[in-house]
Amino acid sequence: MAAPGDVNPPDAARGLAARLRALVRAREVGLVGLAVVVGVLAGIGVTAISRGAELLHHLLYGAPRISSLPAVPTHLLLWPAVGGLIMGGVILALKRWRPHSIVDPIEANALHGGRMSLTDSVILSAQTMLANGFGASVGMEAGYTQTGSGIASKLGQWLRLRRMDMRVLVGCGAAGGIAAAFQAPLTGAFYGFELIIGVYAIPAAAPVMASALVAYLTASQLGAISTPITVPPTGALDPSSYLPFLLLGLIAGVVSIGIMRLVTLVEQGFVKSGLPAWLRPAVGGLGVGVLAYFSPQVLSSGEGALHINIGTGVTSVVLLVLVLKVCASALSLGSGFRGGLFFSSLFMGSMLGKLYAGGVEWLVPGLGLDPVIAAVVGMGALAVGVVGGPFTMTFLTLEITGDLHIAGIVLTASIACSLLVRETFGYSFSTWRMHLRGETIRSALDIGWLRALTVERMMRPDVAVFGADADLIAFRAAFPLGAAKTVVLHDAEGRYAGLVTVAEAYYGDLPPETRMGTLAHLTGEVLLPDMNVKEAAAAFHRTQSETLAVVDNPVSRHVVGLLGEAFVLRRYAEELDKARRDVAGDR
Repeated sequence: MAAPGDVNPPDAARGLAARLRALVRAREVGLVGLAVVVGVLAGIGVTAISRGAELLHHLLYGAPRISSLPAVPTHLLLWPAVGGLIMGGVILALKRWRPHSIVDPIEANALHGGRMSLTDSVILSAQTMLANGFGASVGMEAGYTQTGSGIASKLGQWLRLRRMDMRVLVGCGAAGGIAAAFQAPLTGAFYGFELIIGVYAIPAAAPVMASALVAYLTASQLGAISTPITVPPTGALDPSSYLPFLLLGLIAGVVSIGIMRLVTLVEQGFVKSGLPAWLRPAVGGLGVGVLAYFSPQVLSSGEGALHINIGTGVTSVVLLVLVLKVCASALSLGSGFRGGLFFSSLFMGSMLGKLYAGGVEWLVPGLGLDPVIAAVVGMGALAVGVVGGPFTMTFLTLEITGDLHIAGIVLTASIACSLLVRETFGYSFSTWRMHLRGETIRSALDIGWLRALTVERMMRPDVAVFGADADLIAFRAAFPLGAAKTVVLHDAEGRYAGLVTVAEAYYGDLPPETRMGTLAHLTGEVLLPDMNVKEAAAAFHRTQSETLAVVDNPVSRHVVGLLGEAFVLRRYAEELDKARRDVAGDR
């Protein structure tokens, strides 16, 4: 028993959470303070994951950056397959004990108001570290952002933050992860804005930037194995350079769509092969090992290979490495390894840029495109096509080169690439994978409220009902003028049979023996309880009606409620206005 005056720890924790929640609601500085905490924890998480992957590289391959090795002994090329077997065991365990899919930061912010499972985030980060450590051709950034966002979401759930504050805090976690990984706080901040929050808003600027900066400083102090990109000196640029690099952006868009579709084709091929899910990563890892026999640069995400190649000239080897890297990434992700394409797309983009510079020089001798600048532009453009975020990649370029002219060209090429991908494909790699699972998500913009506002929540359950086979006399006896506006008709088995207004039953000289079913309207048009507000509004627009009945399901068609168009449109407008105010940061 606690002594008099002692504070019960759970009560103290609840009291602290309540005070912090009140501070965040009342003052923007409260959210900035939470973002700083998230930044510190994200920096620690990046340090742990990067150190773990480097340790695996040392233990298995004897080098910290295996993609920079000139050659790998043949027997070591089996490690990706061994990692695949371990991944298969993890898949079996998760299928038994945690069968649900893991929510990533984009899905969390788009559909769930920023709510994520920290346990799931740790599991995914560990899988990413394992895949990268054993040599699978995947990036670590998925693990970094998942860890930072998972921590942020857990903190927000403990404090019971408002939806918009939760979404910003999740963006802070992802921003911290990227900033710590690349030693690039501006890149991390705009990653949070463009890809996780979905929009740049002034009230979110301070917390996201604070988290990115603190995560970068924390990881630097703790000795995280970051992936800063070093670019050798480049030549001068003139305004005429924009046009050829604009074409490079469009080419990068086509290639990025091809990469995303190739990953899907490989995944579908594994499914159709009949191989059990737990065995597919081992087969994919074996394929990566075979590709690494020709070039070790396909191993892992390609950090070491990028540093080696970005300053070199254009040779036929560049084309070989690009093709092998694309195939290795598709094999790794399509077979079931966890990871992302962020850094891999940077590496592949640099190779594409070099090839483009060589091709232009061959076609138009004397044009003089600098291969290094072309590599940087290709790097940013292809990454935008695959990952998204034109400003994210532009700031990454600015932070690694310090050259505003190159950054301007990267932004131009990136926007061209982004426009082409959005117009012809419509998805980034993350949202494309969600689309294949049946989720219609194009970005991290909050559409969860749209799905949550269902017909069931809006309908009136107290419905006036009457038999469709009854006559007009019985109807008038049951519903005098003014008793109700709309009555739902049902057949002898209780199934929906249409709507009739009371005014219609009293209009004109209708025969007393008239069956009510002959007066029914909208006999085939109904709403279902799980329809969202947008679907309901579309149904009203299609039928040009003021009221629709709600039935339990399309088969039994038992009436459970009634819904009016005016109420739907009012609720839709209210929620849209609330979403707008959340984006603008109005408190």
